[in-house]
Amino acid sequence: MANRPAYAIVGGGYWAGRMRSILAETHRVTCIDHARRQPEETSRDYETRMSQTLEDTGAQIVWICVLPGPHIPAMVQAALNAGLHAIVEKPWQNSRDETERLRELAGRKKLVLGVHYEYCLLEEVQAWRRDYNLGAGLDFGGCFNMSRGNQQVMNALDNLGSHLLAIRNYAVPCARVSQIRCEYETADERKVWIERDGGLVASIDFLENHEPIIQRFIEAFERAILGGPFPFDIDFALQVAGTVEGLKAGQKAWG
Repeated sequence: MANRPAYAIVGGGYWAGRMRSILAETHRVTCIDHARRQPEETSRDYETRMSQTLEDTGAQIVWICVLPGPHIPAMVQAALNAGLHAIVEKPWQNSRDETERLRELAGRKKLVLGVHYEYCLLEEVQAWRRDYNLGAGLDFGGCFNMSRGNQQVMNALDNLGSHLLAIRNYAVPCARVSQIRCEYETADERKVWIERDGGLVASIDFLENHEPIIQRFIEAFERAILGGPFPFDIDFALQVAGTVEGLKAGQKAWG
């Protein structure tokens, strides 16, 4: 544990707790539950307070486990100003200008900024990236349904569809998006597939996944802070968000 970077986790919900339990097996972890901007705080005061709070943890990496919103860029900027690498949970819903500003700040400070797309680390998705990455004439489809209700109060394409489209943009970016289905309060289903000329080429059912994909993401991110490659940066996240927005614009046509 002494040789692994320390983490600060921002958030007090279920997902923050899950990340803490995984990280705490091998890392020192500090949780920051009260990270919201107070009504009397200016943006500058909030970022200053958050930067100091994060710096005081002694962490090298912050994992921001809160719902998307206008607070995300402020939290990321506070982390970068404190000298911490940062991971943000999907979906990335910030503007191109905000993304560019944060990317420039991270680059100037030589810090890594990533967005958590865990399902891209499935072994079968990695095989798709190897075997079909440049494949022309492929159609991509996916389904991510869950029996639970919309507990996070997010559009299903934003919340669930971003997982599917991240797999597509990462593994088979040349494939045309043919069908995406995402629903709450229906039978659980998590599946992606690629077709050519109407025939099935390959499919992945990841509903009953038991692979250590979150741990793989952590390892990839930690290699990145040592100079290794890291595909899940905010530019990739912005591309995924753009694909999701394109589908939302024609949502009726996509089923």
